[in-house]
Amino acid sequence: MYQNIRHQAHQARVRQELGLKRLEINSISANMADSPVTGVPPLPPRYRFRDLILGEYASQDEDRVQVEFYVNENTFKERLQIYFIKNQRSSLRIRLFNLVIKLLSCVLYVTRACLDVDPSKAKCHDCTITPNYTWMEINWAPLVWVNRSSPITRPIWGIQVVVAIISFLETILITYLSYKGSLVQSVFNIRFLLEMINTVPFIITIFWAPLRNLFVPVFLNCWLAKSALTNMLNDLNRAMQRSQSALAQQVIILIATLLCLVFTSICGIQHFERAGKNINMFDSFWFVIVTFSTVGYGDITPELWVSKAMVIIMICVALIILPIQFEQMAFLWMERTKQGGSYSRQRAESENHVVVCATQLQTDVIMDFLNEFYAHPKLQDYFVVLLAPSELDNNLRRILSVPLWAQRVMYIQGSALKDQDLVRAKVDDAEGCFILASRNEANPAAVQASVRHSLCPVSPDFSHTLSLTVPQERCAGRRLEDEHTILRAWAVKDFAPNCPLYVQILKPENKFHVKFAEHVVCEDEFKFALLANNCLCPAMSTFITLLLHTSRGQEGQESSEEWQRIYGRCSGNEVYHIRLADSKFFGEYEGKSFTYASFHAHKKYGVALVAIGKDEVTGIKLNPGPKHIMRKGDMCFYMAITKEENSAFILAKKQHEKEKSKFSTQPRSTRTHSIIAGAGTVALELQRSRPSNASNHALLSPPHNSDKRPSIADVMETFEPEYVPIPLDEPSEDEADQHDGRGDVAVLDYVQDYPPVQPYIGYTSMVCHLMKEKVPFCCLQLNNPCQHNNFEYAHHYKWPNKSIIVAAEYATPGLYNFIVPLRSQCRPKRELNPVVFLLENLPDERFLEAICCFPMVYYMVGSINNLDDLLRAGIIHANNVVVVDKESSKAAAEDYMADSGTIVNVQTMFRLFPSTSIITELTNPANMRFMQFRAKDFQALNVAKLEKKEKEKGSNLAYMFRLPFAAGRVFSASMLDTLLYQSFVKEYMITLVRLLLGLGHTPGSGHLRSMRVTESDLWIRTYGRLYQKQCSSSCEIPIGIYRTERKPLVGMEATVRPFQRRKTQRRRKDYFDEETRSQNSEREQLRELVKSRVKDLGLPEEHYDDLHNRRSSLSYVLINPSDDTRLELDDVIYLLRPDASVPCASTPTDPDEISLQEDGSIRPAPRNRSPENRKPQSNTEETSVKIEEETQV
Repeated sequence: MYQNIRHQAHQARVRQELGLKRLEINSISANMADSPVTGVPPLPPRYRFRDLILGEYASQDEDRVQVEFYVNENTFKERLQIYFIKNQRSSLRIRLFNLVIKLLSCVLYVTRACLDVDPSKAKCHDCTITPNYTWMEINWAPLVWVNRSSPITRPIWGIQVVVAIISFLETILITYLSYKGSLVQSVFNIRFLLEMINTVPFIITIFWAPLRNLFVPVFLNCWLAKSALTNMLNDLNRAMQRSQSALAQQVIILIATLLCLVFTSICGIQHFERAGKNINMFDSFWFVIVTFSTVGYGDITPELWVSKAMVIIMICVALIILPIQFEQMAFLWMERTKQGGSYSRQRAESENHVVVCATQLQTDVIMDFLNEFYAHPKLQDYFVVLLAPSELDNNLRRILSVPLWAQRVMYIQGSALKDQDLVRAKVDDAEGCFILASRNEANPAAVQASVRHSLCPVSPDFSHTLSLTVPQERCAGRRLEDEHTILRAWAVKDFAPNCPLYVQILKPENKFHVKFAEHVVCEDEFKFALLANNCLCPAMSTFITLLLHTSRGQEGQESSEEWQRIYGRCSGNEVYHIRLADSKFFGEYEGKSFTYASFHAHKKYGVALVAIGKDEVTGIKLNPGPKHIMRKGDMCFYMAITKEENSAFILAKKQHEKEKSKFSTQPRSTRTHSIIAGAGTVALELQRSRPSNASNHALLSPPHNSDKRPSIADVMETFEPEYVPIPLDEPSEDEADQHDGRGDVAVLDYVQDYPPVQPYIGYTSMVCHLMKEKVPFCCLQLNNPCQHNNFEYAHHYKWPNKSIIVAAEYATPGLYNFIVPLRSQCRPKRELNPVVFLLENLPDERFLEAICCFPMVYYMVGSINNLDDLLRAGIIHANNVVVVDKESSKAAAEDYMADSGTIVNVQTMFRLFPSTSIITELTNPANMRFMQFRAKDFQALNVAKLEKKEKEKGSNLAYMFRLPFAAGRVFSASMLDTLLYQSFVKEYMITLVRLLLGLGHTPGSGHLRSMRVTESDLWIRTYGRLYQKQCSSSCEIPIGIYRTERKPLVGMEATVRPFQRRKTQRRRKDYFDEETRSQNSEREQLRELVKSRVKDLGLPEEHYDDLHNRRSSLSYVLINPSDDTRLELDDVIYLLRPDASVPCASTPTDPDEISLQEDGSIRPAPRNRSPENRKPQSNTEETSVKIEEETQV
């Protein structure tokens, strides 16, 4: 009663509150016009006060309603369905139990059949009289009844009854749970009928004893076991999420089907023959195997027509079922061949593997990766997993099927953005993941833009339209590929944070997106920096390419030409690292200067110590100079044919003693004169005055007004502060009178500072020569007169140095990396070369804003296939012409035709201007054989034969002997791919190459430069003496030689038989005469064409040089040659110069200051120093430079 009263009072209070709320809502709605639209009207004060007092739980129990979800699963049927069907793990256990039950029933049947050896006694249970079952000449009693009454078979019957009851109940329950409204569909099911046939008779025998010996075809349970196995595999795949094992599942099902056919035939024939021969189970097995294998010996044959009918039925069933199974397996096999398999977890845990992700697996790229990756001995046991969304092409599929790669490489078709595919590749267990960019991906928009552009001439008026649409469309392919690469890198890092990433990016502006990766190589960044260094140090692209490829230096050793042998042997040099404390090469130089260690290690072991670092990655310095003292913890980076761990040390003591005894037979005075005249290791006093301009390009020459031969100083062991520092890059005094590059004689307004404009995010700033004030945009265009000047051609600017022309399709941020090495602070101001960008499209303002701070950098709109544009750009006065690969050419239908336009244009340019050095970038390295092509060039034909031999040997650098590549006149960005591959083992390679190319800088690190050998420098004679001279004078370290030789006229004699040689010589003479006449006529026509255009444009004709033909010479690179390599005229020496702040030792030139040691070495004479301040000399015989015999230079 009391509760009812409270309830009524509560309802009245609620109605009252609702009424008040309605009134308040009406009043609020009436005043909405006065209230702001954006605000919500506040609650009345009494509600706010009640909420403050009572809190949010004031009316919690009054209005809240508890909602229960998934009530449909609380029913008994639904719970059974979840346990038996829906839940993967519980249903898997149920199906496994069902499989065991079915297999147990089959085993029990076989056991009972083997024990029932007397079919004549077959009758019903407890029957005293055996009825006559003969019909159609067959006694059917042994077929209807079996013996289960013996003491041995009685327990088997009991077990069979229990199994039958379990199977019957399970079948009824599953049928009830899977009932979907159609009883006929549930009952008239093959599986349900087999269950009833094999279980109901056993259950009836419990209640009716005479039927206990009734035959039941329990062997048919093998088909139910196969069905249970199939369902179990499906549940296993769902539970373990292994849907990629469809082929393995199909193979298991096929094997199970074959076993069921064989087992059914064995049991059926054995049972039907009980009324005939009564063969046992083994004889039945023999007969079935012989029959199904189509052998048919005929020793055992069925007698009854029932058995024969059984055999016919089973053969028909096999002919129907097996082809279906084989078809499904073949389909799955083809799909797996297309999509690849999966890398097993067991192999991932026990073996090492790496994953390679790419948009498209190109044959050349993958083979370069595999050859370079497996060239390292430590990686022979690694496994490579290729992951790509595209299918393998037939060529690559055929290559990967070779046993050499089939056991090491696995292909998986999938996407790196899908975790399921990353699981298949086991990226989380991989030692590294390489994400490669497909640089040759065709873009439909780029193809259409290329067609439109090819139909329209490049003109100043039309180029404005092109600059707005074409560049964006053409670079869309590379930008899209970078976007794919970035997403792949993010996906892999998200899935496997601990897996090291090796990422290849095409455009530098996208580099900062993958900054988290352990190793990143930006193609445009390295490519343009390498092309720029090619203009400063000739063939630097070839030097870096050979240095990055793994080789044993065995290429070309069977050639008959000496240059190919020495070039191939030196190409085997690579960069290695070792800690000083563990090194035999450099361990003895602990406490000595870096320069001292580098020189003596090269003299003693033939290795070039080029850099030092704290570890393999950080603090790497190129040639830190003599101020750096070698310590145990230093990481030494050196160039050698092989690393120290794989080298053997053999001391040539006999040769040393022989040379020493030969030297000791000479009188002392003769020895002294031989030292001075033969330019031994005698000290040379460096001039304190500022060297001339030519001294930066040539070696130190002997004094003109001196009768004494120059000599070489010893390399000091440690840095001594009293030695005179040599300013390396200090500007000369007369630089104030140099031209400013704009036609007027004025003071050079250059400063050394960081560029004020960053071309893209993530750029590493370098100190460069800059203008004090930015150049106006109008002055940047070479052929555009403005209010500041009226110049139209490059000739009008009257530059002090020859220019560098860069022909590109459009201005990209990557071109900024071409300018920086040319304007580096390491280069003297007087040696800066003007840079002219010959662009097919107008650059945007962002590019102009980035280059306007650099001195002598211009652009003009034009094309290399236009002769007038080349003349306006100043090709006659150019030092180098760099032709950058076009983006539109990559959209060619055929991959190897992508370079067709570039090759033809460069060939035309070379024919018109043979004296100009042209550096060409190609898409495919195989096309370099078409550069400067002549059909009957015997030298090129011999090189082609050598290239084929190297390919047959499996060389990674078969194209290295091509003359354009050896001379450094052709380059392909794909050659830089090995830089990323080598970083897997050599983590320092990317940093080291960046320092070499000037893309990065470490405090105290040196830089790359070159010098040319002149006639006055030939007294040095050998590379080893040059090494000592540079280390002792300027602390520079030589790392290689660029050599130019006159091309020999190689004929056909070496390739023909002796009886054909005379005929071949006559033909060769006739050919050369005809070729000479043809070339002279053609040369005259081209000369007249160029001169006529030069005259029409108003340019001076005397600067046009068409006589110097670069085909008459061959050039090649020697990386770290041996000490006894002789220097030749015009050799270009690659040097690592220390930082400008590093002081170097001064050396004496006076012969009186020479002191001859007893061991034959030469030391500088003691100076006026106290004995306690002098450094002790080294006692190591190997580190002293021996006297050489005097030779005629």
